[in-house]
Amino acid sequence: MQNLKTNLKKKLNSAKKIAVLGVGSALRNDDAAGLLVAEEMNKIRNSKLKVFLGSTAPENLTGEIIKYRPTHIIIVDSVDMDQKPGSILLADPQEVDGISFYSHMLPIKMTIDYLLESIKCEIIIIGIQPKSLEFGETISAEVKKSTAQIADVIRQILQEE
Repeated sequence: MQNLKTNLKKKLNSAKKIAVLGVGSALRNDDAAGLLVAEEMNKIRNSKLKVFLGSTAPENLTGEIIKYRPTHIIIVDSVDMDQKPGSILLADPQEVDGISFYSHMLPIKMTIDYLLESIKCEIIIIGIQPKSLEFGETISAEVKKSTAQIADVIRQILQEE
């Protein structure tokens, strides 16, 4: 947890405008992790933060994100990294090729590449290892805990500035 905060704080050090893009499917249990984080971020009132709920087609929001012109974009999604459920990965866009993201219409790498070509910004990926991707609307305790931790870390970083 402290490592996440330290590393994310470094990456957001020069942030003027932050976009949080929550990705996933609310109908596939833990795949909703990115959406849960985004919903928590929506509760924060901070002039340098804007939240986007990308669901299963985050590429549909690229126009709105580009119009917002963030200096930093945080993409939160369920990621298979062969770790225990709820494990958190903080990655740069160039690291996403070997990672399995879930439930997107287009590969997340295409969305990232398009955003990077369109605006000068830093993109940060936060992945959460799911426990179950079966159809349903039940989030595992491990993933719920991780989504709360991520939202709390981002909230703390914004309050410290």
